[in-house]
Order: sequence, then structure tokens, then C-alpha cells
Amino acid sequence: MRLLIMLVDRSPSNSPPSREPLLKRLRDGLRPGQQEIADWQGGRLAVSAVPGSGKSTGMAVAAALAIARYQLHARRQLVVVTFTRSAAANIKSKIREYLKTLALPQGGFVVHTLHGLAWSIARSYPELSGLNPESVLITPNQSHRLIRNSVEQWIGLNPSLYQQLLEGQQFDGEETERLRRQAVLRTEVLPALADTVIREAKSSGLMPQALRDRSNQLADDSILTIAAGLYEQYQLQLKSRNSIDYDEMILGALRVLENLSVRERWQTQVFAVFEDEAQDSSPLQTKLLELLATNPSDSENQQNLVRVGDPNQAINSTFTPADPVFFRQFCQECSHDDRLAEMNQAGRSSQVIIDAANFVLSWVNRNYSRVADGHDEAIELIADSTTQFSATPFRPQAIHPVAFDDPQADANPVPIGLGLEIYTPEDVYKTVELIGQRSLALFADNPDAQAAVLVRTNEQGRFVARELKRWHGDNLDVFEVGQRDRQSHIPAEILSLLQFLDRPHSPDNLKAALLALVGRRLIPNQDLNALVTFPEQFLYPAPLDPPQSAQVKEASHYCVSLLRARLELPLYQLISFLAYTLDYDQTELATANKLSERIMQQTTENSLGAMLETLSEIVSSERFEPVEAEDDDRYTRPNQLTVITMHKAKGLDWDTVFIPFLHENMIPGSLYVPPQAKFLGDFTLSEVARAQIRAIVHDTVIPDIETAWKRADYLKTAEEFRLLYVAMTRAKRLLWMSAAKRAPFSWNKSENLDDRKPCPVIPALKSRFPDSVIDDDDVDF
Repeated sequence: MRLLIMLVDRSPSNSPPSREPLLKRLRDGLRPGQQEIADWQGGRLAVSAVPGSGKSTGMAVAAALAIARYQLHARRQLVVVTFTRSAAANIKSKIREYLKTLALPQGGFVVHTLHGLAWSIARSYPELSGLNPESVLITPNQSHRLIRNSVEQWIGLNPSLYQQLLEGQQFDGEETERLRRQAVLRTEVLPALADTVIREAKSSGLMPQALRDRSNQLADDSILTIAAGLYEQYQLQLKSRNSIDYDEMILGALRVLENLSVRERWQTQVFAVFEDEAQDSSPLQTKLLELLATNPSDSENQQNLVRVGDPNQAINSTFTPADPVFFRQFCQECSHDDRLAEMNQAGRSSQVIIDAANFVLSWVNRNYSRVADGHDEAIELIADSTTQFSATPFRPQAIHPVAFDDPQADANPVPIGLGLEIYTPEDVYKTVELIGQRSLALFADNPDAQAAVLVRTNEQGRFVARELKRWHGDNLDVFEVGQRDRQSHIPAEILSLLQFLDRPHSPDNLKAALLALVGRRLIPNQDLNALVTFPEQFLYPAPLDPPQSAQVKEASHYCVSLLRARLELPLYQLISFLAYTLDYDQTELATANKLSERIMQQTTENSLGAMLETLSEIVSSERFEPVEAEDDDRYTRPNQLTVITMHKAKGLDWDTVFIPFLHENMIPGSLYVPPQAKFLGDFTLSEVARAQIRAIVHDTVIPDIETAWKRADYLKTAEEFRLLYVAMTRAKRLLWMSAAKRAPFSWNKSENLDDRKPCPVIPALKSRFPDSVIDDDDVDF
């Protein structure tokens, strides 16, 4: 969740005296760090907040106080901009709650998303933004058609560079090897490089020519030169297809704000900017917020800017352009001006869980600083005023329990059992058995308890859910979040039904449609192969055909109804009809409508074939993101064991958190070079390019390939430990951690187990908390 709050009108106005006691009571009910946000009266302020410290509550109270003190209304209002729709709903409800407490109208503010704000600025001045208001928004990845086309265009224009890549290391010219390398380069290496460089460079405002110019500073500039060429082709593809991506929205807004009169028009409306989750800001986003926060009437261009975040929860920088170094620098600069507030009190967790999290933070910093890791050469290249703050994985900031009179109900609750339990099961199967047994015992003691299993990958999550089902069946309510929440399943389901409507007598199309209906539990599970052997007989049985069973009749009825709708409905209503047929909930229906609008935008020909072509492309090459649910209650329901990745768990908490499979090859792990790409060297082009581009953005010396690869590996190590810290701080009353003696190398083949070393944190925790170590013989539920 990212949050930005803009307070319109820069002239202060005193609230009525009769309301002052209410304002004081609301402010006094905050913790010390939260009070500093509420007391802010201008200028820059950095707020470094530990997990569970109540960032959103503090910011919502500050917003309500500002609305009251500055008497904001419909034409002089507070504009709240969030990164996600669910975050917008959350902050909106909290501000309304506090306005109600202050006996104020439920107005004076509006809510937008960050990219929605950027798009509104860009779209309102298309002649300045350079963007077409009718452009199609895309979310490309390395499989996207635009990326693939960019790779092919670059290869055609740069035969000599492509030949250098083909030859790589130790190439004898053998034709079979040449063909293999061509396939690897076209389908894996170059698409991955293009995807990385586009996100990294574009989010920093670095355009292709600027990237090419900076690459000339390197003795071996081939990787950045290739990266710039791929980036350039991608930009041409975007323009020719009338498409934009999220970074293009912000670039367009910045181009609009380059116009002095337009910029001053916006700035004179904006009183201040509050930003949440500031550790995840990209350079472009930061620039946009700083522009909006600048006072145009101030000769020194003072920024009324409050940035709130936790650099120790920066867990996205190795696969997104977000770079926590910028927020760490902002905190350091504000600290010099005595403008740094630390929200270090948290009431979420029991004391022993806080102690464990603090220990991991300090232990990792002692053992994994850049100097301790031996990367002295890398330090020399980047240890300047911009990046010196990333020399350790964590910003030194301990979590403290709240005061005894804290208003939070059940703050720093009494632990369950030991509060911290550390296991070393024989293997991963035994691990899941223990989790299931412990969960059943917890829910038996307290049916309202909340629990979750936090895993590193979706493959691990599927393994846990499958084994829990095998062990406990329906006795344990398991909700696996998995891939479905991050990448919508709806396009694939709609595609299978549309393909059936296009060619209903195709056995493959019929089976895919039946599988979708079975998956939605609309028809009984049965032998589908028998049904699709003779599609005509299944759909339209003749009087002499064998009688159909009740299950077969039910399946046939659904399919015939779909075919009838195809004849009776216009194309633009077809996807909505299919969504209702599949019994989607409200959020899924909204996602289906979003998909329908996307297809109508991208389809020029009004035919089912054109719809299928567009939808097939979306399914095969784009991560179509679903419309988000209004809240996250489905993840934290009582008496439910949620299986969720550590990344997805950020922002949530449970009474009990299980963190299994803590092995060295997963956390911290190391950068991986696919065997098929080793002909290029013992590094990946995409990670080297990422490290080199970030050096350009930080205006430091661009590292050579070897140093860039070391730096990328260190950044991954640091982020993995931060991810573990985030996972640990999700627990309120019991933190259960384990590292099995035997585990699979690949979770796609979980039956092949071998010996695995634990994550280095596990032995350190065992030594520091010996009473929390549970032997297998001591397990008693």
C-alpha cells in the first residue's frame, strides 16, 4: 500500500475554539511517533516506522486534524492518493471515522490512486503530456508481445552485437549449439534483459539515449548498449500500438508539470503531501510528489512533504524499480535538520516475538554488512553520500513495546505457549504434519483464533495446502492464496468458454470448458474424456442414443445454454454473461468487466475471432491483474489456516504465524545463472544491467560486470533477510519457525528430498533463545 495525502490551500486557518478539546483528545490518544505527524506544521518530515506501529492510523488522524484546522471543504479539500484500491478504501473509512469523532461533515477530502492522479494530470493536458487519452494501459512482462517484438526488432537492427552474444564463451560453431543458443537468447535472456531495463531505467526517468550515452563510460559497454537498444525498440512499439504503461503515466504527468503556469496551478492548490510506504518509492514517483509538495510562493521552494515508511520492510527492490536507498537518504537528511520522527512502539506482538525480530535485525547487520561480506571493492564504488546508508541490510531501529496505558486493546498480548517455537523436523512432510496438528490444537482452544503459514514461493504454498488436505481433509479449513491473487485466473477461464463457443464440436475446446465449469463447482466432477469423445452426441443427444445420466444431463444443459447465449447476445455482452454463468463474486465480476473493456479497446474488428485473438494474447503474455477486494478479511478469518507468501503477507497479521522451510538455499539464497545461459558467463545480463542502471541513477561510478554481479547478489541477500523480518513481525502471539533436515531442491519435484542447511538465522536464534527450541520428542499437542 502506498499513500499520498495532499492538503489543498496553503494558508492556515484556525479551527473553532469549541472544537479544540476534541482535536486535543484525538491527538493525545496517539503514540509519541504518531503525535509528531499530527503536530506537523510545514516543511519536510521523515517518519521511520517499525512494523505494527500504526502508520495508517497516525496518518488518518493527521488528515482529519488538518481538515478541521484548515476548514477544508469541496473546493478546498484534502486529496488522498493511494497505490491500491483496497488501500484507498481503508484510509477513506478511517478518515471518515475520525471526522465523525470531530463532529465534522464527511467531506473535505477525496481519494485517488497514485497512478490515477498521474493519469488525470497527463490526460487533462494531452498536448503537454504527449499521451493519447484513448491509449490502452498495459502491464508488460518478459513474455509480453511488446517485449518479444522489441527483441526481434533489435536483433534485426544489430546483427553484429547479436553475433557476439551467440558466440559467448567457447563457441566452436557447431550448428546444433548455435540453434540452442539462439533459442535461449530470443526466448529467455534478451526478454529478461528488456523487461528489467525498461522498468529500472524508465521508472527513474532515464530514456534510451541517456542510457546509451552513460554506457560509453564503461570499458565493456556491451550490456548497457544492448539494454538501451531493447528499451528504444520497446518505446517505439508502445507508440505505434497506442499503448502506455504505468511509468508512462507518471512521465506524462511530469511533462505536464514542466509547464510553469500549469505547475503553479497545481501547487497553489496543494497544501502538503503525505506519503506512506515511502521505502517503495521509485525515483519518478518521488519526483512527482516533491513537485506537488513545493510551495510556489516560497523563494527557497520549500517542500511541505511528510514521508512515512519502514526501510526495514523494503522487500520489492530486487524485482521492481523501488529502491529503499532513497528513503534511507531522506531519513538521514531530515535527521540532520532534526526533522526525523521514529515510530518505534508497536503493540502488535508479544514481547518474545519483538525480541526475536530485534535480534534478527541486529545479528544480520553484524554478519552481513558489506565490509563483513568482503565486498570492499563494491563499497569503494558506492560508498558516497547517496548510497552509504545501504551498507547494512537493515536501518538500526529496534521495536519497542507500547506504554502500559496505550489505548490499543490487547496491546503486546500474552503469548500462546512459549510465544516463539523453533523446530527441526526430519523432513518437509513431517513439517506440514506438525503445522496441521498445532493448528487443530490452537483452534480447539480458541475457535476465534487466526493463523497463517507464510511460505517463500507459491510452489511451497501448494505443497503445504496439498499435504494438509491429505493429512486432515475437511477437519482443517485451509485457504491457499497462491498465484490466483496475484495473477487473475479469470482471463483463462473466459478464454476456455469463448473457444468452446467458437468451435463447440472440438473435443479439446469442450473439455476445457467442462474443466472450467467443474473448477467452479457448477457441474459434478465426472469422466470428462467420455463426454468429449462424441461432442455432438453429448450436446444434442438423438432419441436412439444411450440415455444420459443426471450428471451428464446437468453438464450438457450448461453447455447448451452457453451456445444459446452466443446466438442471442451481442458480443460486447458475452463476457459479462459468462462471468455471471461462472458464478463470480462481486470482485471477480469487476475483474471480468475490466477484462471486457480491455478487449473492446484493443479489438478493432467486431467478431468473436478478433476477441479470441486479443484474449489469447492477454492470457499467454500478460499478467492481468484482478480488481482488488475491498478488504483483506478473507486472509484473516477466524478458525482458518491461511497459506500465503511472505510478500503477500505484508500489511497483515495473525495470532499464530508458521514459517516453515527456512533453508539456506531459500533465505538468503543466491543469484542463479540458468545452465542453458552459462555460455554468456557466470552472471545474468539482466541483474548486471540492473546494478549498473542503479549506479547511474545514484550518480556514482558505473561498476564493471564482476562488481555489478557482486552488488546484485548482496542486494538480494539483504532483501531476503528483510523479507524474513517482515514475516516474523506478522505474528501476534505465537511465532513458529522450522528448518527441516531434508527438503527438495525444486519444489516442483517435492518427492526428491536431500539434506538441506538451515537459514543462518536459525542456529543464531536457537543459541539466543534456547528455551524456544523444541525437539521432535517433546512435541505434545
